[in-house]
Order: sequence, then C-alpha cells, then structure tokens
Amino acid sequence: MATIKEFRALRPATEFVSKVAELPYDVVTTDEARSLVQGNPHSFFHITRPEVDVPSGYNPYTQEVYKKGKENLQKFIDDGVLVYDDDAYLYLYTLKMGNHVQTGVVAVVSIDDYINGVVKKHELTREDKEIDRMNHIHIVGAQTGLVYLFYRNDEALQDLLSQSLQSPVMYDFIAADGVQHTVRRIEDNSVATRIKDALQPLALYIADGHHRAASAVRVGLERRKSGFTGNEPFNYFVATIFPHSELQILAYNRVVKDFNGHDFRSFMNELGKSFSIEKTDNGNVTRPHEIRMYCDGQWYVLYYKKELPASDVDRLDVAILQNMILAPILGIKDPRRDSRIDFIGGINTIDDLVMKVNSGKFKIGFSLYPTSINELMSISDKGGIMPPKSTWFEPKLRDGLLVHVIE
Repeated sequence: MATIKEFRALRPATEFVSKVAELPYDVVTTDEARSLVQGNPHSFFHITRPEVDVPSGYNPYTQEVYKKGKENLQKFIDDGVLVYDDDAYLYLYTLKMGNHVQTGVVAVVSIDDYINGVVKKHELTREDKEIDRMNHIHIVGAQTGLVYLFYRNDEALQDLLSQSLQSPVMYDFIAADGVQHTVRRIEDNSVATRIKDALQPLALYIADGHHRAASAVRVGLERRKSGFTGNEPFNYFVATIFPHSELQILAYNRVVKDFNGHDFRSFMNELGKSFSIEKTDNGNVTRPHEIRMYCDGQWYVLYYKKELPASDVDRLDVAILQNMILAPILGIKDPRRDSRIDFIGGINTIDDLVMKVNSGKFKIGFSLYPTSINELMSISDKGGIMPPKSTWFEPKLRDGLLVHVIE
C-alpha cells in the first residue's frame, strides 16, 4: 500500500519559472551546466550543480560546494525568485513534446514504501552518486528534483486525473528544447483525497531517478536516528507519478573507444560467432533482437543467431549487447565505470552516435531497439535488475518547479 501525501512546495514565482526550471542535474556535465547558467542568475543549476559558482577544477563533492548550493537556495528565497506555497497540495504536471502528452500527479511518497518494495526498482545505484546527492539533500535541506514514478493504468484514477485538468494552472511555458511544461494545483480537497485513495493500492515503479530516491531514503534514515514521529518531511521523497501507457522510452545507445586489441577483421570474426552480419545504410533499428553497429562510415545490422536466453533480463537487447559483445569481445565488464564506453540517449541518438564515431574519439557505435515499458514492469515485479542505462525516458521532468524542503 503506497503512502502518498500533499506537500507544501517551494516553487518559482510565476515571472521567473522559465528561467528557474532546468533539466535534471544528472543529464548535464559540469561544463554544460556552467554554459547554461551564463547570463541566467536564476538558473536552478546554481542550486543543483553549485560547482558552477566555484572556480573550475574545484572538487564538486566538498562540503563548501554543497554549502554554496544552500546559500544559493536561500538567496533565491530572499530575492523572491522561489516562494513557498500557501498550503500543502497535490499537483498535476503535464509535459507535451510534439504530439506526445503525459500527465502525472506530483506528491511526496513515503521512504518506507521504497524500503519495503512498494516502490519497485529496476536499476542498481552507484555508491558515489548516492553519497553525492545524499550530501546535497542533507546540507541544502531540500529535495531539489522529482523522482519519476509510474503505475499500471487504472481506469478510475485516469478519470480522476482527467477531471483534475480543470484545476488552476500555475505554470505553462515552453522550454528551450521545445517541450511544454504545465503545472496545475489541485485545490479541491475531496478530489485530492480520491486521488490518494486510488493510488494507495497500486505498485509504483521507478522510471528515472533511482539515485534521487535512494539518496532521499538515506537522508531520512540518518535523520530518524535523532528521533521521529513519521510526519517529518524527511520521511518522504517528492515524485511525479504517471500512468504507464503515457510514458515514452527512447533508445539508449552506446559508443566504444577501441576494439580491445582486435583489428577490424578479428573483431568481425569474433562477432560472427554469435551474430549474422549484414551491411545496411542506416542505424534505425526496426524490431527487438536487432542491433545496428556503426564503424568506419558503415552501418551493419546484427541478428543474434543463437537461442535467446531464458530470463527476462538476459533477453533484453541491452543485455545481449553487454553479455555477447561488450564484455567478452570488447572487454567492458562494468559499463557503469569503464571509461572506454559512453551512452547516448534521447531524440537525436543516431546522429549523435555517428558524430562521436566520426570524430575519431570512438571507434564503434551500437544502436538498439528501446526497452519496452512492459519489459520494465515484468522485470521489476520479479525483483530483477536491468543492465545499466537500459531506458531513456523522454521528455525529461524539470528541476526547480516543485521543491520539497525537509528542514
């Protein structure tokens, strides 16, 4: 049973919202964040990536950097850039990218639901990334971004959300990438109660934000050591919760820097032991269990010619690529930490892949069919863990729109 609550959001004053809202902290590099804050003193990266306000080369994981984020948050409040809502509410968050539209409920979710498996995970987290966000949340005193959750479609809940679209619009703006963001506040308490009641029996799945959720849980458990009633804000993490049918998963492709000691001929010979290989003229994967590969200006299509593995996880195309090519042939045993591999997600993955390989910085690229939402749910229901970077959800939620203060 999920525990869902309203919360009193810290949010942008209306006139600042398009300047404040930024992509999640972990989809941009420090250099990209530095570039994006140029000329925009209201960018939320001053809070989520406070290293942009310290000299280049400074260790971003020091107490001083996190304290800079806290200082910047307080300045945003003092200057009226961020304001507290007048009460605790549920919110609706609608994203529109082209013809794709999705609407979710923004609320806080109990950290105990994460601990007890009501919130289902499909990805391992990295200790260093958890510690980074744990320190950030603890020192800044706020959860500055939304965990991206979803549930299996529920007809009654869908009807409620449709009715709730009549709620007052707080924000409606188009970001630089063309995605429209609309936030509504549910002011009818009876509707909010019905939404919470409808969500309560549902399993919640993490789409994106495993490190955000895990870090919020770690902060909550640490603060509980000093005593708690269960009602303190640190007992909850802030999330947007969508119906599964409205989500859009795009390809998450890979590029690799070298052949791991092979020349092209020996690499292709090794590849041919498990795959049939044909030349093709593009990287657009058309179906599951087809992998496209780019090298030396040529695309190839790879079909796995052995019997597919029995387990749901090992049948994933990202797993077949990892277990049959990246690890045994290219020597990439741990793709989360190996510097020889990079990942490309989003709407321009194939163009970006070709650009990276043609630049000479990478030798080979792999284009994959997107993991499906049904595969993700099936694996999560069984307690399985998918390979790193198995899913790329688009469009991305924006940081800074609805902040959960825990102090």
